[in-house]
Formats: sequence, C-alpha cells, structure tokens
Amino acid sequence: MSCNIVVLASGRGSNLRAIIKGIKDGKINGNISLVISNKKDAGALKIAKENGIEAKFYDPAFFASRRGYDIYIAERIRKENPDLVVLAGYMRILSDEFVEAFEGKLLNIHPSLIPAFQGLKAQKQAIEYGARFTGCTVHFVEKELDNGAIIIQAVVPVLPDDTEETLSERILKYEHKIYPQAIKWFCDGRIKKNGRNVIIENAKYGEVPVNPALEDF
Repeated sequence: MSCNIVVLASGRGSNLRAIIKGIKDGKINGNISLVISNKKDAGALKIAKENGIEAKFYDPAFFASRRGYDIYIAERIRKENPDLVVLAGYMRILSDEFVEAFEGKLLNIHPSLIPAFQGLKAQKQAIEYGARFTGCTVHFVEKELDNGAIIIQAVVPVLPDDTEETLSERILKYEHKIYPQAIKWFCDGRIKKNGRNVIIENAKYGEVPVNPALEDF
C-alpha cells in the first residue's frame, strides 16, 4: 500500500524535488498528495505544480497567532489522511498542538549533527564554533526544537576556507540523499522507535559518512 505524504516547505524546494525523484524512480513507495507553504513565492509550490501535485499557500498574516495558523493547517492536512508529514525547509516553529496532531509521523531535516547547532543558521554556527565536522540529520519532530529522535545522519567536514554558503551547499547534497532514504524506510514500515532510540530493520550500521548506511540514494 502506497504511503500518503504531505509536505510543508518555505523555500526553493530542493529537498522536495529530491523526494519527488525518489518516488518517480520507484525507490519510495509513496505519493505526495499536497504541498503547503507559508510563502507565496516559494519555489516548492512551483515544483509541486510542475509535478501535478496540489500546492497551497496559506498566509500567516491572516491569523492572529502562530497557534491559530497551525491549527488551521493541521485541519487541512488531516483532510488528506496522511501517513507521513514531511517538513522540507519549512521555516516556522511549530506549535505544540501541531506536533501533537501528527506525533510519530512528522519528520524534519536539520543542517547539523543534532544535538549540535540547533536553530537557525546551523552552518554558520558550526564555522564560528570551529567544528571540524558537521552534517545533516533527519529526525522525528518533537516539541523541543531540533531535538527529536534521530533516524539518519550524514557527516560533512568543515573546510578551513568554508563560508556559510559553501558549507551549506555541500551539506545540501547529503540532505538530498538521506531525506528520501528516511522517507523510504518510513513508508516501508522499517522504522521502529522506542523513546529516543530509532532502529531501522535490516539496515547496515557503522558505515561512514552515513549511519545507518544509505541503501538506495
């Protein structure tokens, strides 16, 4: 049975494009029924339309509070009866009500090896801290920002001459690999979560730079 996915995005949509490719290539047993953005000019909306996916912009300015906006968005998402809700560059802090509504089936990707460098500008944080390595993390979304149970991470070295832009671009290449991989595992029912511990059934572990190891992307 195909996994029904809803995607929330605020930006250019490169991770959305990678997920769509994974579906079209037959690697992800799923379909995206809806893409929602809080930005009218988000590239993700254009990508969705180009691929025949329903795309909706909802303006936060029409809502009195972040909570009110999230409640409205959650109700719209429920109409899709999703198996999975994916945050793909969605630049809003979610209310507790939204997180609770989709607990256990809400994923995010963050451009660091969490719990390091949480919040905005994680790449800049890594450079300023003098980190030798950073990367990206796919994790379950929980109420505490960028602190949910980890599904998969990729390690990226910080080079001596890196800028925020160059490091971000190198990390992004790994985001495009590990996010579709995590979604594939979820849709195949291979992710088993016990508190903060996440096990991928029949996955290879201990391989660098990704742990657990990429299989398909």
